[in-house]
Amino acid sequence: MGAGSMILLMICGIAFAGGGILLSKVIATKSTNPQKGEAYECGIPTIGKSWIQFNVGYYLFALLFLIFDVELVFLYPWAVVVKKVGWMALVEIGVFLFILFLGFLYAHKKGALKWM
Repeated sequence: MGAGSMILLMICGIAFAGGGILLSKVIATKSTNPQKGEAYECGIPTIGKSWIQFNVGYYLFALLFLIFDVELVFLYPWAVVVKKVGWMALVEIGVFLFILFLGFLYAHKKGALKWM
């Protein structure tokens, strides 16, 4: 793939995304209903302020989940080529999992995995 085709691909991607946004602005109906701006939680009307500060532990727990979940994506290509590569693949995945385990231990030691 040359530079010209990459530029064409980039232009087509931007045009496709921008065209979708522009089309939704033109076609969508406009609503100025005051209920549209209210917070929605399972159909129950809100009582008090709806803008409250959440505990940062929820975000930290979610980010840790994403980190360890994304690491599993790297195990799939390894599993596909493990027979072709042989012992070297086993050593490399061992190092990878060891580093991942060290990250898990660090998060556990810092108390990031405690739920409240």
